[in-house]
Amino acid sequence: MSTYTQLYIMIVFSTKGREKLIHADWEERLYKYITGIVQTKQQKMLAINGMPDHIHFLIGMKPTCTISDLVREVKKSSNDFIKDEKLSKFQFNWQKGFGAFSYGHSQLDMIIKYIMNQKTHHRKMTFEEEYITFLKNFNVDYDELYVFD
Repeated sequence: MSTYTQLYIMIVFSTKGREKLIHADWEERLYKYITGIVQTKQQKMLAINGMPDHIHFLIGMKPTCTISDLVREVKKSSNDFIKDEKLSKFQFNWQKGFGAFSYGHSQLDMIIKYIMNQKTHHRKMTFEEEYITFLKNFNVDYDELYVFD
């Protein structure tokens, strides 16, 4: 039997300490670079966007790749890219952890719109509030002391 899958994962992570370090002047370059990493890993980028302190991206994921390996490569390579290109005037690092949330095919339009409207969405809600909402909506057990470690 052949293997057929349809996996959609939204990945979310922030800058270390949620510092507002992703500048509007170069965020598009960062998103294109991250898209290249995802594609090199044979995954399909469906949407990417964020704020100065965090990013969201939605991928069509093949089971040959693990989420942890992909996120580790995205963070390491994009961090090096930001430093090598001297994009940030400040010390840039990503936070240690990440969130990964799965969606069904019928939810794609909604979640793509959500990701692409981050700037509007965050006029009403902080990253911390947003992330806790995701954890609660997906029934993820978490410890408030360590969620933003």
